[in-house]
Amino acid sequence: MSAVAVKGWCPGALRPMLSGDGLMVRVRPFGGRLDAGQAAGLADLAECYGNGLIDLTSRANLQIRGVSHDGHLPLLDGLTLLGLLDPDAETESRRNVLVTPFWRAGDDTCSLAIELERALANSSLDLPTKFGFAVDDGKERALTTASADVRIERDPAGGLIVRADGAELGRSVARTDVVDVALALAGWFVTSGGAKGGRGRMMAHIRAGTRLPEALRGHARPTSVTVAPLPGLYPQGALVGATFGQLTHSALRHLAGYGQALRMTPWRMMLVEGLHEMPRCDDVITQADDPALRVIACSGAPRCREAHADTRELAAALAPHIAAGARLHVSGCTKGCAHSGPASITLAATSEGFDLVRDGSTRDTPIRRGLRSASIVKDPSIVVGAH
Repeated sequence: MSAVAVKGWCPGALRPMLSGDGLMVRVRPFGGRLDAGQAAGLADLAECYGNGLIDLTSRANLQIRGVSHDGHLPLLDGLTLLGLLDPDAETESRRNVLVTPFWRAGDDTCSLAIELERALANSSLDLPTKFGFAVDDGKERALTTASADVRIERDPAGGLIVRADGAELGRSVARTDVVDVALALAGWFVTSGGAKGGRGRMMAHIRAGTRLPEALRGHARPTSVTVAPLPGLYPQGALVGATFGQLTHSALRHLAGYGQALRMTPWRMMLVEGLHEMPRCDDVITQADDPALRVIACSGAPRCREAHADTRELAAALAPHIAAGARLHVSGCTKGCAHSGPASITLAATSEGFDLVRDGSTRDTPIRRGLRSASIVKDPSIVVGAH
């Protein structure tokens, strides 16, 4: 196995990131799915080589936290046995594929995801580390709010389209051509100057005025967007959430015992295949109106070395005060790793205290600065009632 590398914006299994609680090892399930044996095995590895905590990320991956340098290689061996490891770090970094969890047996979703992942593994594309693809080919689109640069979707008539993120319309394609067109779109992004210094996103590239070539432009409108998924029962199984996107190893093992597989999502939830009733598990969110669903919080201090404050304690205290339909984002720094977009209320920690942003993100100008966590907990109206 390769030596531990503790650098890069997006961690992987072969290239983990050093955090305040040890190495953070990101596992990218193939096809966005863990079978029951893989899920249970992953729980065992998190308990044995990590601190027992597992993050669900906004890219539908899992992160084992608290891994020691000495434990990394044995952990990789365990992931290999589970069939969850790429052959090398470069292949791993290219395999950023989101898959809608609402597929049905026999539809195109799984085969498209497998073909796309294989094609990426065999390609020589030098894509930015955050560049990704979405297989969102249901009757309604479920992944529109998730991060992806090339989107495989359907038009209202059910035909497949490939669309650049940021473009209103996509190109109609035959089933046999989908993956080739998706990779051609990614290749155009690179050759047209979208990737600079290892960074770059499709939407920003297009909004900067770069025009898609005629061969990739298309005139097909994507189908409608589904309502935001919440914990509950679906035809495919039971969708459950994790408070602040974090599970214990015991909770993951418990969920693995309920069904044939777990489908990952970018909403820090998992879909337990085949369940017709919600699972009984104290450590997961099963109610659609749970206040914790209104709050996003990164790991915070001391778990993250970049964080200026503990985010989880403050987020938990504020969750019951957040109105239905509103969203609170508590970030340990101004990078906004847990949520890059706007929220009704954003609290970003700095060395001087928390900055407050209303209806914006960590990159927007605060309306108040230097708020203390204790003061906010004592009087939540300081932020909840701010306008």
